[in-house]
Amino acid sequence: MKMNRLNKLSLAIGLSVATTSALASPQAFMSSRSFAMGGTGVALATPATAPSSNPAMMAAQQHDWADDFGLILPSVNVRAADEEETIDQIDDIQDVIDDFNELTDGFDATATADEVSHFQLTTKDLSERLSAFSGDTIRANVGLGISFAVPSPKLAVGVFTSGNLTATVRGELDDDDKALLDRIASAKTAADIDKIITDEKLDDEDGIELNSRGRILASAVVEAGVSFASTFELNNGESFQVGISPKYVELRTFQYTESVSGFDDDEFDSDNNETDKSGFNLDIGAAYAFGENKEWNAGVVVKNLIPMELDSAQARGAEVEDKYTLELNPMVTAGIAHKGNHHVVTAELDLTKKEAFGYEDDTQWLAVGAEFDAWRYAQLRAGVRHNLASNSDNAGIEEDTQFTAGLGLNILGARLDIGALYSSADVGAAIELGTAF
Repeated sequence: MKMNRLNKLSLAIGLSVATTSALASPQAFMSSRSFAMGGTGVALATPATAPSSNPAMMAAQQHDWADDFGLILPSVNVRAADEEETIDQIDDIQDVIDDFNELTDGFDATATADEVSHFQLTTKDLSERLSAFSGDTIRANVGLGISFAVPSPKLAVGVFTSGNLTATVRGELDDDDKALLDRIASAKTAADIDKIITDEKLDDEDGIELNSRGRILASAVVEAGVSFASTFELNNGESFQVGISPKYVELRTFQYTESVSGFDDDEFDSDNNETDKSGFNLDIGAAYAFGENKEWNAGVVVKNLIPMELDSAQARGAEVEDKYTLELNPMVTAGIAHKGNHHVVTAELDLTKKEAFGYEDDTQWLAVGAEFDAWRYAQLRAGVRHNLASNSDNAGIEEDTQFTAGLGLNILGARLDIGALYSSADVGAAIELGTAF
């Protein structure tokens, strides 16, 4: 018998997580240091991380061992959420479909009572598993960034590029599939079951043809640009920094919706399932140091000053409009940090809410983070962030409170940063290579 169509759905789920062609509205890129400190960075970014956190920080006072240049090559972070163990469910459903098709091939009106009972129990099991699978969602996030910065209080310059993608996959039960399976499970005799098998052509070469659907919905934001920052003096002798990042942005969405039986991996990455749009945008930021020894620093950044949006492709076979809109709206984040010779402690708040795309949660993060430094050679980091906009009624996986931790190592100017993230829904990790002098 040919491979079950659900095998192809499972393959596509794997591909959607692993390839950039299956790119749902991603969070902004963050460095591994930021990742380990609860996503903070607006008031404490180093020169190399400033273009992605707050460009104004390139002109802020830095340690004397990091005020010549900074390089990230590269920074990678990943997150995955699978609250209902959806991948395991797919494997189990595939096994039950195989069992169902094997029983169908050898079934006829002369089947014994034990054979009827076994077939009906398998059918009921398949129906229950498909029902449980419906609405369950997998989400994967990937971020990648590269940057180079030359800090200076007069005119700091940076170059950066980053990509952020999120893929979500969801099962959708078809009522006709459930009705068919329930008819078999409740049939009175072997003859009744045999008639259903014949009428529905369940004994054909491909076995049962399910109409339940698998939907892959995803998006990506890729950007590349330059950052400039400078320090401005006030009449009272105080100073503040301002930074700007003009950039080129590409938006991309992907939607593939198909019945389990009709799922074709050859069509999975068709151009008909993708949309894209590009244009220029702008980030602006400011920073201000205060306190007797300038030990406090406040920062604010506005990302994506120019609103952009992109509609996804129409879901194949949908009788009504079935599209999603990816919106890239201005996002305002403010933060404050206290720093000393061996520590940094910071708090940060999104002043605007990021609307969900597809099977995601709205987000508006309140975060705190800390870093403890051992004479420049090693850094221990920790953080926590809470989503003020989390909505248990959202269409996807809820993002609530996340805990993070990480470690930095700096040997002869070469730097390695790692981070980890955990929540009730997500697990994640980050790694970054770079240098600073």
